[in-house]
Amino acid sequence: MNLPIALTWLRIAMIPLIVGLFYLPADWISVPVRDTVAALAFIVAALTDWFDGWLARRWNQTSSFGAFLDPVADKLMVCAALLILLDLGRVDSFIALIIIGREITISALREWMAKIGASGSVAVHWLGKFKTAAQMIAIPCLLYWRPLYGVPLDVVGGVLIVIAAILTVWSMCYYLRRAWPEIRDRSDRRG
Repeated sequence: MNLPIALTWLRIAMIPLIVGLFYLPADWISVPVRDTVAALAFIVAALTDWFDGWLARRWNQTSSFGAFLDPVADKLMVCAALLILLDLGRVDSFIALIIIGREITISALREWMAKIGASGSVAVHWLGKFKTAAQMIAIPCLLYWRPLYGVPLDVVGGVLIVIAAILTVWSMCYYLRRAWPEIRDRSDRRG
């Protein structure tokens, strides 16, 4: 256990906090307060995603477990937030399906590629990083859902989540294309 891994666990632990806010009785917390706290908690969680990776590299505390846990934490956090937003009617079901479906598909692909010793084929690419950045900005905007200093965050979040969905499909195609030679070679050997 080290600080980067502890930050990753913190990110996972924040998921029930964010989700739980939306199940509190209406007389316990107002909608604006709930949405603000949820957006801020998501921002803190997103910042720990960047910070734990930076610390792990800087302090030379990278590990196989950390490399496994970090993307799992990200996917859990994003999927939980998208399901909340879907329930609130703030994100379209098609967008949520694209993003969640891609996360499952690429996670399975990475696991399989690691099992056959070809994980370098599906290493993180800049497309995936841009997709993640768009999601991590869009989701708190959609959680907050009100203008902030005259900026219509619901509109900003809506545009960014569509951009994230486009980048999601594009990056999935990129990873599948990179993995295709291995997939083809494996199926040729069996056939």
